[in-house]
Amino acid sequence: NDWSTKWTAFDIIEVVAGAGERLDEIMLPKVETAAQIVATDLLLRQVEIANGLPIGHIGIEAQIETARGLINVEEICAASSRIETIIFGPADFAASMEMPVLTGGVQIAEYPGDHFHYVFSKILMAGRANGLQVIDGPYLYIRDSDGFRNYCQRTRTLGYDGKWALHPDQVSILNEVFSPTQEQFDKAWAILDAYTTATEGEGKGAVMFGEEMIDEASRKMALKFISRGGRAGLKRTK
Repeated sequence: NDWSTKWTAFDIIEVVAGAGERLDEIMLPKVETAAQIVATDLLLRQVEIANGLPIGHIGIEAQIETARGLINVEEICAASSRIETIIFGPADFAASMEMPVLTGGVQIAEYPGDHFHYVFSKILMAGRANGLQVIDGPYLYIRDSDGFRNYCQRTRTLGYDGKWALHPDQVSILNEVFSPTQEQFDKAWAILDAYTTATEGEGKGAVMFGEEMIDEASRKMALKFISRGGRAGLKRTK
């Protein structure tokens, strides 16, 4: 329950006291202000102390689901060191904006572009500026695999870390889209090798890699693919 209800504080006390050290994070829905994150942080601290848990042990996943939340997303993302993830909630957000749609997380056919593009980008930049994971919310047509894949590709291309799954059939698509391909993983390693040789062995700041020039920015991009691929279980083949 969000902070506009009478249950939020009691939820946190009961869940944290009951789950103890087995709890890593709590998810706070419909976050609209940084003050709500600060209040959650302070309450978690008190419950941790009361239950003999390490202070700061429990992280926060914050959901942006309203127009007000989006307006304040930069302050929300910076409000507490407990925040680990920022999540977009498309259904409640569409209702908040009075969009002419009855199903959350899908494109509006009558709109000539992506009606959530600005929202996706604003949340992503706020999250990245504060070192957070950024996750897209659910796609409610759970039998529409092609539509789900399309939406996953849309947010992955922007830079999102993942998307919610509502049904087991969606999991394999998520893993496919949000993991690098083997070709991308191997190329990232090759870029890193070439740049390391150029900088450490030859004293160069940039070098040709096939038909493209690579430099420090290329190294950073390659490391992101290597890290993501490693978490997905990929092994270098070239």
